[in-house]
Amino acid sequence: MNLEPELIPTTLIKRYKRFLADVSHPEMGEFTVHCPNTGSMKNCWREGWTAWLLDSNNPKRKYRYTWVLSEDPQKELIGVNTHFANNIVVEAIQNHQVEILSDFERLETEVKYGEENSRIDVLLSDSDGVKTFVEVKSVTLREGQGDGFFPDAVSVRGQKHLRELMSCVASGDKAVLFFLVQHSAIERVKPAEHIDPKYAELIKDAQAAGVKIIAYNTRMSASEISLEKELPVII
Repeated sequence: MNLEPELIPTTLIKRYKRFLADVSHPEMGEFTVHCPNTGSMKNCWREGWTAWLLDSNNPKRKYRYTWVLSEDPQKELIGVNTHFANNIVVEAIQNHQVEILSDFERLETEVKYGEENSRIDVLLSDSDGVKTFVEVKSVTLREGQGDGFFPDAVSVRGQKHLRELMSCVASGDKAVLFFLVQHSAIERVKPAEHIDPKYAELIKDAQAAGVKIIAYNTRMSASEISLEKELPVII
């Protein structure tokens, strides 16, 4: 996914009210930007880190700039814009970069499904009418040496999605839980049992029920975010 115009580096001052952050720039001074992330963003930002911003080029917008990437003192990049995750995965599927999701004739997004009033991120259908339900989860929490965890807070919504995916498999369809890793220092993905033990238990049930669980990392820069390679998932 191309980023146009290229992202602008600023210095992060603080994040607050979930959707806002204050930054500073040597020429533009201090100003407030939109933070497109409703999660805890644990370990994803600190005062003084670099916040890479996308310019909407819309001076009438209340917050003209959107925070897209964090960069820590070790130069590790973290994708904080959760709105981008589905677009990155859809682009990769369309480019046949994900082997397990390469056989399809039709691709749909945000389709209503399930018994708990859900929407699936990506729905694939093949020539025989077999459906594959793909739920995308963005992974940004790193703890230890290369360990990435999901979720970064108790996720009732995430638990619901696991139950829905298991129901899809029970109905004869296919289901895939896709962990999109947006942290350049994460080398493997694990369920965050220490944060949400219920989710960790459900993901084991989902795997046993036939839900495929995969993870891919991303290549991130000021001009592009794209899928790179598959990572191990340790359940």
